[in-house]
Amino acid sequence: MQTHMYNKTISLYRNAYSGISPRVWWLAVVLLINRSGNMVIPFLTIYLTFELHLPLEQAGIIMTLFGAGAICGSLLGGKLADTIGFYPVQFWSLVLNGTMFILLGQMHTFPSLAAAIFFQGLIGESFRPANAAAVAHYSDAAGRLRAYSLIRLATNLGWAVGPALGGMLAAIGYKWLFWTDGLVCITAGLLMRMVLPPVKVLREKKEEKETQVKRLDSAYKDWVYLFFILLVTLFAVCLFQMFTIVGVFFKDKLQLTEGLIGIALSVNGLLIALVEMVLVYKLENKRPDVYYISIGALLMGLAYLVFNIFPAVTALAFIYIITFTFAEMMTLPFMNNFWIHRSKDHNRGQYAGLYMACYSAAHLIAPTLGAFVVKNLGYSAWWYMVAGICVLTFIGFRWLFRRVQNPLHSSPASVPSVG
Repeated sequence: MQTHMYNKTISLYRNAYSGISPRVWWLAVVLLINRSGNMVIPFLTIYLTFELHLPLEQAGIIMTLFGAGAICGSLLGGKLADTIGFYPVQFWSLVLNGTMFILLGQMHTFPSLAAAIFFQGLIGESFRPANAAAVAHYSDAAGRLRAYSLIRLATNLGWAVGPALGGMLAAIGYKWLFWTDGLVCITAGLLMRMVLPPVKVLREKKEEKETQVKRLDSAYKDWVYLFFILLVTLFAVCLFQMFTIVGVFFKDKLQLTEGLIGIALSVNGLLIALVEMVLVYKLENKRPDVYYISIGALLMGLAYLVFNIFPAVTALAFIYIITFTFAEMMTLPFMNNFWIHRSKDHNRGQYAGLYMACYSAAHLIAPTLGAFVVKNLGYSAWWYMVAGICVLTFIGFRWLFRRVQNPLHSSPASVPSVG
């Protein structure tokens, strides 16, 4: 019996990971290396205030400029992916981002740091929409959803390695942090050139009528997609509370040590690594993407609501993390699938850019709004508000679910334009 269960489990995992293009696997390796080198940003505020002795408000402005650069980079990266192709955008983003990290380590004044960090965000985030377009290019329709889950897995594993390694390097000396991060980014770019052949954009002579159709196909005229982006932005504000206010709540109200907080947060990455690919494999093509996204939005609201329902004990952290992780797994892979199905070859970068930009915007909103409410109204009020935002996004996604079920609104080509 145990042997049968073991073989069945192995078969399930084998099927979940099979059928993914070798080029997607290589792309995941490149991304894993790149994200493993993401050491500077998690420690940047500490570096600015404790190492360079900048006032906290100046450090806050610098981090805000990084977020502003990230939004611009997401939109620019998407536009460039459609014009010059996703391959050169990824390569130069990796190489120039690495160079910028090394240069950033040489900046010591507020004006120079502010300028450098803006371009750091601009260059670094231009990689993401191009990378999303690359996954779509390298995968077929049958395995695309799992291909994006594999990329997410690589990102999560990289995020688990990067901050841990960054903490050790920062303890030795911050200069090693900047140099290592920069060299790892450059290495990831060079590896991509070695293992993935360049992909050229095929340019054909188009008729005027076809050009007009493409212009109408703009993501900015797809009002269903723009509503989807609004909902994703609201959802992402709730999602990013885990990386901002939740850790402070664990320390402040649950009285957890940093070590225990780290263990609790690591459960997120572990669950994603063990469960997400299998979950996506079992659910893909059974129901529309928005159906699963709406369920995930409700689960996300429940994750934050548990803080106000249960007593403030250590176990509460793990109840939250497990609920949060399943909400994340029910939403992010299917959100990726939603935008990729609404895009076409000639506008995929534009759709990807808008999608990535909403996460960059949420990165700006989430910590500021959360800190303001907690300071003035307390944690309990904020958790109720976050849960309420999740319920609103659930309602929005359910409306979207009914909308995209209607054949008249199933594709952006048939959607009335905005503006």
